[in-house]
Amino acid sequence: MAEFATVARPYAEAVFELADKANNLAGWSATLEALAGVAEHPDMKAIIGNPKVSPQHLADVVSATVQGGLSGESKQFVQMIVANGRIPVLPAVYVLYEALKNERESKVEAYITSAFPMADAELGQMVADLERRFKRKVQPVVTVDPELIGGARVVVGDEVIDGSVRGKLSAMSNALASA
Repeated sequence: MAEFATVARPYAEAVFELADKANNLAGWSATLEALAGVAEHPDMKAIIGNPKVSPQHLADVVSATVQGGLSGESKQFVQMIVANGRIPVLPAVYVLYEALKNERESKVEAYITSAFPMADAELGQMVADLERRFKRKVQPVVTVDPELIGGARVVVGDEVIDGSVRGKLSAMSNALASA
């Protein structure tokens, strides 16, 4: 992924600049998400690099596969990506673009893993607490993992807040082992 990120970064930055100037961050976000999905599809992976498929035909297939169609600028972007042989990096372009977009909009994704499904009120309170802590708008991505036993584990950027029972038991075990 690090190599893809290195290759994808200039594309993500260029698209972000274009989208920002056009005040169309959300539109490009949806387009890149769709293109990333197309690039990851097994059928698409099968035709990428096939010498019998011309770059123009490949660009047409990618453009036609996106549900709802593509704008003129989006089609030009696809043609450039195909011409440079960069279809496999589209998912990384999308991830990097989203990071730039979230930075501009002062948003951050919080990956919340809970031992049990969270009630809406409980999730709302947790999001409010995280927004106060990080001084940004928080977009929660919630998953359930019963192996946590109880509580929750939150990852925001490179910061981990582990309030799970499993995490506390692990910390106590480590403390006892080192004593």
